[in-house]
Amino acid sequence: MTSAITATGLRKSFGGKVVLDGIDLEVGAGTVFSLLGPNGAGKTTTVQIMSTLVHADGGVVRVAGHDVAADPAAVRAAIGVTGQFSAVDSLLTGEENLLLMADLHHLGRAEGRRRAATLLERFDLAEAAGKTAATFSGGMRRRLDLAMTLIGDPRIIFLDEPTTGLDPRSRRMMWQIIRELVAGGVTIFLTTQQLDEADELAGRIAVLDHGKIVAEGTPEELKRSIPGAHVRLHFAGAAGLDAAARALGGAFRHDDTLTLEVPSDGGATAVRALLNRLGDTADEVDEVSVHTPDLDDVFFALTGHPTAETKPEMENAR
Repeated sequence: MTSAITATGLRKSFGGKVVLDGIDLEVGAGTVFSLLGPNGAGKTTTVQIMSTLVHADGGVVRVAGHDVAADPAAVRAAIGVTGQFSAVDSLLTGEENLLLMADLHHLGRAEGRRRAATLLERFDLAEAAGKTAATFSGGMRRRLDLAMTLIGDPRIIFLDEPTTGLDPRSRRMMWQIIRELVAGGVTIFLTTQQLDEADELAGRIAVLDHGKIVAEGTPEELKRSIPGAHVRLHFAGAAGLDAAARALGGAFRHDDTLTLEVPSDGGATAVRALLNRLGDTADEVDEVSVHTPDLDDVFFALTGHPTAETKPEMENAR
């Protein structure tokens, strides 16, 4: 795997408070990597260090092959950052915001206008290009914000809470844009409190808590790592339920719904073995469903509190 981002032994403290306590991360090129964690866990600080906005106290970070501490200019030339709060200038039109970014990237006038027009079309903002951003909806502003990030054609993009406050349609539109970027080879480093978003988009997820990485893997690996997965068997009648309960000792029985819940990882091999254990009684099963913990369950198990819980962020929303 070609690495777009690597961090080894990354450490950072603020006022004697340890925010990052020696974390290691590796992000493959052309993938979505999501960093999850409760408020104050250090997610934003990680992004700030990787995007050259904050200096680390220890460790080595390489982004796009460049050492963040030794060659920050090269890192900045390779990345784009869309933060929690919009960078859109409300007094400028959508097109003017993009042209301003083109100027900051030292693009020629013709090239800047070409890229702006392409991005306005791509982000479904062409009709609103001449309107001031103050008139834009939240979803339109977020899309414009991301378009501004893309004006410099970065190959690595840091997205910090990209869909917070968006309606479901706008969130889905943003997800589709992210998928298209990755399909084109762009690497996305995503921080989010929306666990369905991480589940939907990320190829790998790391969970950060109290400055340490407490788990890392694919969404499915993380879900399988905690207890609670089971196979639910529904029976046509009580006789079948009785027979299966005898055959499957330890299953949790629901007489009112004629179902049995059998602890299992839910994999195809496990389900097949379960039905084989039932023998002829398997004919009495009229529905089989697999239930696994979701990322909310994973988050709670690993960090000790649900995602809905909020607590004050450290200095500067770190």
